[in-house]
Amino acid sequence: MAKNAPDASSNTVAVQATNDDASASKLSCVKKGYMKDDYIHFFVRKPVRRSPIINRGYFARFAALRKLLSQFLHSDDHTKKQVLSLGAGFDTTYFQLQGEGKAPYLYVELDFKEVTSKKAALIDVHNELREKIGATASISRENGVVLGDHYKLLPVDLRDIPELNNMITLANLDPSLPTFVIAECVLIYLDPESSRSIVGWAARTFSTAVFFLYEQIHPDDAFGEQMVRNLEFRGCGLLGIHATPTLEAKERLFLDQGWQRAVAWNMLRVYSEFIDSQERRRIERLELFDEFEEWHMMQEHYCVALAINDALGLFQNFGFYKDEQKANMDGS
Repeated sequence: MAKNAPDASSNTVAVQATNDDASASKLSCVKKGYMKDDYIHFFVRKPVRRSPIINRGYFARFAALRKLLSQFLHSDDHTKKQVLSLGAGFDTTYFQLQGEGKAPYLYVELDFKEVTSKKAALIDVHNELREKIGATASISRENGVVLGDHYKLLPVDLRDIPELNNMITLANLDPSLPTFVIAECVLIYLDPESSRSIVGWAARTFSTAVFFLYEQIHPDDAFGEQMVRNLEFRGCGLLGIHATPTLEAKERLFLDQGWQRAVAWNMLRVYSEFIDSQERRRIERLELFDEFEEWHMMQEHYCVALAINDALGLFQNFGFYKDEQKANMDGS
C-alpha cells in the first residue's frame, strides 16, 4: 500500500485481498471451537479448513487483542471509551462486543473504500448485523459508509493524514476520551514514512490512548526471508518490515513519534506468558498438533507492540503481565 513504491496500486489491491483470507481463517478457528464469533460467517463467501498451526496462530492473535481490549475497557468504568480500528477489513470485534454487552461508547472502523463498501453492503443485507448498529443507523453501500450512534464505518486512505483528520471529525471521535487504536497487519504493508506519519498522528491526536500493533518481525533470518518472499509472491510486499525489523525497533517507532511508553513482545511470549493458561489448555486439546518447531518459529516472527499515552492516569498497570501475576493482582 506504499504511496511511493512503484507497485503501490497493485500492492494495495493484493493487501485488500488478504482481508478475505483473514476472515476465512477466523471462521476456520470458530468452526473448530477455538473461539466464539457469531458474525464472522456473514463475511466469508467460501469457508475453508485451515491447518492446526494456522488455527492456533489466529487464536493467539484473537486472544491477545481481546484480553488487552478488555483491560482497556475496564480501566475506568466511569469514563466513556472509544475504539479506532485502522484498516479494519471485515473484522467483527464490534459485533462481538455488542452481542456480549461490552461495546464501548464509540467504535470507529476505517479502511479503503473498496473494503468499506463491501462491508457496508453485508451489514445492510444481514439483519443480525444491522440490529447491532441500531435502528437509526444510515448505510450507504455506494460510499462505503455506516453511521450509527455508537458504530461508524468510513472510507479513507490511511496515508492521507488530512483526510484522516476529516474522518475522525465525521465519526465524532473525541480526542480527549480514552481511545484504543487497533492496527493488525496494516502499517507493515505501508512505506515506512507513511507508517511513521500515522503513528505520530495518533500520538498527537489522542492524549489518553493505547495503540495495539500486530505484525511481522525478523525478515533477515531464513524463516523471515521465506515469509517475506511468500507475501511478495502474492503481491503483498511488507514494505515497512526492514524499517522496524525487531521488537526494539517497534518500540522506537512509537517513542520516536511521541508516545509516552511502548513495549513489544513476540507472539510466542504472548501466547506462553500472557494468554490465560486455562484457555491455552482448552484449545490445545482441540486438534492433533505436531508442528511445534514451525509453531515456535512462526510465532517468533509476529509480535504485539503496545504504545501508551496516559494524560488521564488510567493506564499505570496496563499491558502485558504473566498469567500468574494477574491471579495475584486479582487476589490482592
